[in-house]
Amino acid sequence: MKIAALIVAAGRGNRAGPGGPKQWRALAGRRVVDWTLAAFDLPEIADRLLVIHPEDRAEARLPGIRLVAGGATRSESVRLGLEALAEDGFDLVLIHDVARPCVSAQVIRAVIAALAKTPGAAPALPVSDALWTGAEGRVTGTRDREGLFRAQTPQGFHFDAILAAHRAHEGAAPDDVAVARAFGLDVAIVPGAEENLKITWPGDFARADQLLKGPGMRIGNGYDVHAFCDGDHVVLCGVKLAHGRGLKGHSDADVGMHALTDAIYGALARGDIGQHFPPSDPQWKGAESHVFLRHAIDLAAQMGLKPGNADVTLICEEPKIGPHAQAMRGALATIMGCDIDQVSVKATTSERLGFTGRQEGIAAQASVLLVPA
Repeated sequence: MKIAALIVAAGRGNRAGPGGPKQWRALAGRRVVDWTLAAFDLPEIADRLLVIHPEDRAEARLPGIRLVAGGATRSESVRLGLEALAEDGFDLVLIHDVARPCVSAQVIRAVIAALAKTPGAAPALPVSDALWTGAEGRVTGTRDREGLFRAQTPQGFHFDAILAAHRAHEGAAPDDVAVARAFGLDVAIVPGAEENLKITWPGDFARADQLLKGPGMRIGNGYDVHAFCDGDHVVLCGVKLAHGRGLKGHSDADVGMHALTDAIYGALARGDIGQHFPPSDPQWKGAESHVFLRHAIDLAAQMGLKPGNADVTLICEEPKIGPHAQAMRGALATIMGCDIDQVSVKATTSERLGFTGRQEGIAAQASVLLVPA
């Protein structure tokens, strides 16, 4: 299956404010066009073609990127791009607006996958806001949002079908889905993404800049204590150790893993274990603490972050931690989905001072660095 990406970059972008056409403007250390082309640098994509304004050839000199001059309208620019690719034997084509530099590989691949069953596919988001009509600054009516979607790109098609559709189409069209449907082609909707924004207004640059730079690094600290109770073992950092007493807790009382989990929640500014897994909830009684740590890691991933490194210190007189530290590091690394070299587990005593010195319980503290995923 041979796939081309056709990036439409011939517009002037007057609504984006001063600074020249938006595709050539700086964004998060690169240009808008550079981010967009990089998003389609995927193994599935055999070729990338950029449709440009005839006056922009100097700005558009990019290694490995084919160029073609566009027309007076978007529809004409797309047709000219398709004609330039027509003799190269492409099975599929993805048509994308250069002003959507934050498109993800997940969205692109969802469009490609959908084309196995339909001649066209495009990402979109359901409209969730109330819709009004208005005039002269006043509301004049409402519209039902049921069944309405916010269209995005890339819009993908079987190459020969969309080329024929554009050749047959007369006049302008809002996008390639409109051209395809006018030609009688079915177009599937795949899930879009809020991050796949289109830079239209001056304020959109700041939003795209933040998305492309990512959340940045975050640091968190955690601390936990569990008292000794009757028992024959303790669980520390995911490793079960034989011991003359157990640790008292609603879950398995893994004090080291609890401190690390709270450190991650702290880095994310998302509270602590008690807020996510209330001890008053009976379903967590006796739960293994890897459930809590995995939840924190998954939450970090949703925010675009992953572990950079983690450091856990266990504070106790007994049991001896040194012989088991390597196994603990491995257990934590497995749960966190990182390399063992990114995890430190060590121990110290309190010189027989305080409750840990009196062997009434074990304390733990942890620090974690989260970095962009």
